[in-house]
Formats: sequence, C-alpha cells, structure tokens
Amino acid sequence: MNGGHDLGGKQGLGPIDPEPETQEPVFHEEWERRVFALTLATGMLGHWNIDQSRHARERQHPADYLHHSYYENWLVGVEKLLTESGLLDKDAHSHGLRIPDPPAAGKIMSSGGPTAMDADKPPAFRVGDSVRLGKIHIQTHTRAPSYAQGSTGKVVTHHGCHVFPDRNAQGNHVGEHLYSVRFRAEELWGCDAEKFDVLIDLWEPYLQALDET
Repeated sequence: MNGGHDLGGKQGLGPIDPEPETQEPVFHEEWERRVFALTLATGMLGHWNIDQSRHARERQHPADYLHHSYYENWLVGVEKLLTESGLLDKDAHSHGLRIPDPPAAGKIMSSGGPTAMDADKPPAFRVGDSVRLGKIHIQTHTRAPSYAQGSTGKVVTHHGCHVFPDRNAQGNHVGEHLYSVRFRAEELWGCDAEKFDVLIDLWEPYLQALDET
C-alpha cells in the first residue's frame, strides 16, 4: 500500500541529518528499549510474521505515521496485532500459546527467519533483461516503492526464490523469484537528476517485460 510510511525517494521533506553511527545510541530513551523488547517477545508467540507486523504499522492514518517517532510506530503496530489476534487476555496459556523461556528466546533470536524457498517455476527474467516496475494498486502490504513504480530498469542479479512479502502479510507463505534491478536516477526523478544508479530488490510479480502492455 502507498501510505505515510512509503517515503523512499520522496522530495520536499527537508534534509537528512543522521547521527554518526559510532555516536548514535541504539535506543535514545528507555521506553524505546521496552517497545523493542515487547515487539520481539510478542512476535515469538507465533501469531503473525514480519510482514504482517510491518503492515500493522503501515495501516495507521498517514498523518499519524509521520507524526509518530520510529518506536511509537512500532508500539502502534504491536497494539493493533495483539488486539486483532485476541491475545489481550489475563491468561495467555488459555490460547495455547508457545511462550519461549529465556534459552528458547535466545535460540529464536540467533537462528533468525530464513526467507529462501524452493522455486516451483523457472525465473521469468535473466541478468541483463530490461524490465518495468508496474503500478501497484493494493490496500495491503507491498515492498515495491512508489517512487520507482512505472520506471524501467535492468536486472543485475537474480537472488533465487524468497518469501513474497505481499502474500506473507496476508498469512500466505509463498515464494517468488527476487531480483536486483538497476534504475538510473534520471529515470526516477527526471533529466535534471544527478547521474547515479539506484539498485532495488524487487520480486517477480512486480516486474513486467518491456514489451508487455
């Protein structure tokens, strides 16, 4: 979906003044640490995946999303997921939840969640192919940035088959081929843009061969 969260490549938002990575604290306030821990702990209950978690944050009114800080948006998302899943209950065990103890939580954190999957079809594109990122008109989660939609680029890498976030956000764990596509800045922002290239990882359903209508 195109909402307040989809800020990549947008203009008119003012300069970015990031703190040097060596100086920026992981958390600026203690409450941010607690929200981060809460998000991880509730995610370990197994009732939603990472793309459903992202989509929960995105489903705010755009003005609210932009007004909130980073971890305030995380908190809104986890509150929404807990409410929609019916998990706000005094006795979590009544839901048959898988609640990890500290050793199990450490194992979950260290193992991560691999996204690679076996492909059930060959890739539609090869390195060197010219493609267009289509217009994505959906109300659910997508990883196709709006600023690049409708633009043409060239496939530079095929990463294999990986979990498709658009479907995963709806609870459907399916895979699609994933590519890195190179876009020229002038294709994205017009002929007056600086001369540089932008690499974007894009799943196959987003892409069209240039001879497609």
